[in-house]
Amino acid sequence: QVHVVESGGGLVQPGESLRLLCVAAGAENSPKAMGWYRQIPGNERELVAVLTAEDSFAYEDSVKGRFSMSRDNANKNMVYLQMNGLKPEDTAVYYCNGLSGGRTLYAWGQGTQVTVSS
Repeated sequence: QVHVVESGGGLVQPGESLRLLCVAAGAENSPKAMGWYRQIPGNERELVAVLTAEDSFAYEDSVKGRFSMSRDNANKNMVYLQMNGLKPEDTAVYYCNGLSGGRTLYAWGQGTQVTVSS
């Protein structure tokens, strides 16, 4: 069984940075595609960054130029989300998941809370 674990969140001031880590522990075959999502209470979970099966990256418009996703070279089950220039509207719980055919592969992890506030 695959357990997805996210970490790296915290409380930061506007303009600061955070680096999130996601591990899909127990995955026998590393997912070709992975995505970072975020969710604000009462809202749908939204996809903010994706590593496609073709090894390209795509970002939701509001985070373009500020967020950068990458995959660990040694452990393909690990992905990062570098978040720079954080804004209060980035405050959310951040999750990741493997993707195939546009669908998530694993049960959702607990996520990691990111709070941007002065």
